[in-house]
This record gives sequence, C-alpha cells and structure tokens, in this order.
Amino acid sequence: MNLNVSGHHLEVTPAIRSYVSSKLERVVRHFDHVIDAHVILSVGKLSQKAEVTLRVRGKDIHCACEEADLYAAIDLLADKLDRQVLKYKGKAFEKPHEALKHRDVSS
Repeated sequence: MNLNVSGHHLEVTPAIRSYVSSKLERVVRHFDHVIDAHVILSVGKLSQKAEVTLRVRGKDIHCACEEADLYAAIDLLADKLDRQVLKYKGKAFEKPHEALKHRDVSS
C-alpha cells in the first residue's frame, strides 16, 4: 500500500506520519487489496481535521473526521475507515446468485 500523508497549515512530523501509518495498518490487516491511501491533515483555529481517500479495486473510499485534538481525529478516522472497508469487503466478495440457466426448474 502506498501511503501519502500531507498537511494543510501543518508540518507533518515523522511522529505523526508513523502514527497515521500504524492506524492504517489495521485497515490493511482486514482488507489487503488496498492500492493506495492519501491522508490530508489540516489545522484550524478550534479544530483539527483528518481526511483520507483510500483506493481499492473498483472504488475510492473517502472519510473525514474533525476533533479538537489531531490524534483523536486520526483515531476516529481509522475507526470510520475500518467500518467502511469491512462494509465494502462484504459487498464485493459475497457469493453471486446462481444463474437462471443452471437452476433446477423441475420443482
């Protein structure tokens, strides 16, 4: 997985970068078909915002969280993203219905 972390009105330190990558490892542990992730961290006057766009096969998954603390925003972002990835995984890999021509029509 390619990880791109950028900051808006914020300098991304190695500590923040490693924290984001450790939180996104949980997503990769649940679903390993992730192509890349683009994380944007921004700071306002009263709140910090964390956004991520996760590219998977056939879809882009986007999440955003806003909190008073940047690390709390990253934690909530990882939780939201994990739920969305598990939902996508359930829809993408569920078994397709059996074709009509292969069904038993004798009954």
